[in-house]
Amino acid sequence: MQWFSPENVVAVGTAVLGIAASGVMVWYERRVPRRKRIGYRVQMDNPIGDNVRLGRANVRLGLFDEAPGMSDATLVLIRVENDGSQGIDRDDYTSPEVHGLTAVFNDRTIRGVSVTQPSDTDHLMDHFTPTRGFGYEGNTLRIPRVPLNRGDHYKLLVLLSGGDVGSEIRLFGGIREGEVHPNRSATPDEKPPLFSRAARLITIMLTVSVLTLAGIVVARDDHPVPIGCEKGRLTVTGSTAFAPVVRDLAKDYQRKCPDSAITVDARGSSAGVNALSADSRSVVAFSDGPAIGGPGKLVGRRIALSVFTLVVNDGVRLPAKGLSVRDVRRVYRGEVTRWKQLDASLPDLPIVLVSRNADSGTRQIFQRRVLGTWERVPSTSLDCVHKDDTSAPVMRCELDSTEDVLATVARIPGALGYSEFTLASSGHPGLRTVPLDGAAPSVEDIEYGRSEYPYRGVEYAYTYGTPSSGSLAAAFLAYIGDTANENVIRAHGHLPCSATVATGLCSGD
Repeated sequence: MQWFSPENVVAVGTAVLGIAASGVMVWYERRVPRRKRIGYRVQMDNPIGDNVRLGRANVRLGLFDEAPGMSDATLVLIRVENDGSQGIDRDDYTSPEVHGLTAVFNDRTIRGVSVTQPSDTDHLMDHFTPTRGFGYEGNTLRIPRVPLNRGDHYKLLVLLSGGDVGSEIRLFGGIREGEVHPNRSATPDEKPPLFSRAARLITIMLTVSVLTLAGIVVARDDHPVPIGCEKGRLTVTGSTAFAPVVRDLAKDYQRKCPDSAITVDARGSSAGVNALSADSRSVVAFSDGPAIGGPGKLVGRRIALSVFTLVVNDGVRLPAKGLSVRDVRRVYRGEVTRWKQLDASLPDLPIVLVSRNADSGTRQIFQRRVLGTWERVPSTSLDCVHKDDTSAPVMRCELDSTEDVLATVARIPGALGYSEFTLASSGHPGLRTVPLDGAAPSVEDIEYGRSEYPYRGVEYAYTYGTPSSGSLAAAFLAYIGDTANENVIRAHGHLPCSATVATGLCSGD
């Protein structure tokens, strides 16, 4: 996983931003409002005369006709409130004067003041007396030290003349461990805001965070990479007998993990293992049987138990018991050159040995498990048809792959060769598989202990050193060994070493 990819950095950043915004909101709601605060708001600033310079004059029906200087009169309604979370006492006001707060109306003159309060706070009126500092002069209104419980408020209706409607109105004063601040006005004709400014800011921040995360999810692949998938390129080489299994598993893995690229290049067990080196960390080599020789630092894993078989051209009708291991050894030592020498019922045809080259694991298992030694008859033909060494008792040729062996045995009368069992028993007309000592090649019989069929061996997967965690090589090998993929290996006629019954069989090679 790329922890510091741009997508992850943005995602983590927006998540942190959202968490921080939530924390700020909690802090704001729990910490900030606990201060002592007096807020004020101008709820009304209306003209009531004819000559108001800003605003629309009212129809007055003779009002203020007799009052000099009131033709430009205005009415202002101010709400003063305790919007903190603590009560405010008289002693909490810090003004050096008798009064606690001061309101200033720029460019206007105060003509009169009326005080109102909610019905359940009649005691507030006792504080609005001249002895406690209540009064006005010019454009300045003095407001007493009115104690306010949390949520209490009172209103001041002020009659003014001169100046403009909407000109600046300021209310100020000092509160111990608190402040006096303006609130947004909610006039009688105005709908109050649903959320406070702080709440709106926090909501916007959280919304942006969520939308950013949603954008990342939409922009990224709708099909997230499954667990066990790794990116990169991998070459799988080695055994041609096991290549069909590897090709199917590689296709399945790439279908599950589209960012991987796996190339299967089967060239023979020994050739594949010998190709491993420190520069080939992205190469896995399969071998029929344990690797012999090869570079140092090889790490092998048992993958499956494979069953092999001798194959004979269809023109040679062997008895049901096939060949004995003793007769096979005689043939490959060059002691028997014609089929009729083995059994009078067999055709009088020369035996043509179709073998694999020295890199073949199939050949190595054949030599170890059946012959007990190497193939002693040297190669005497390049094309399996013409004997290049006429003095040799038996014609023998060597081919590079299992498919080549099967095709050649099916084409040449009297030919005898060897192959991985499943490949030999499917889709190759013109040849027959050969039982050994009366035991037919069968994975099922071997698995359940019903046969001691000898021509079998363990399929190994080799790497140069242990693949690093997070590499495609390590992920693909884990995928092959997963019990969920046992059916793919079984479908090709092999017994997975991950199967419980195969534990002893796989460890015996």
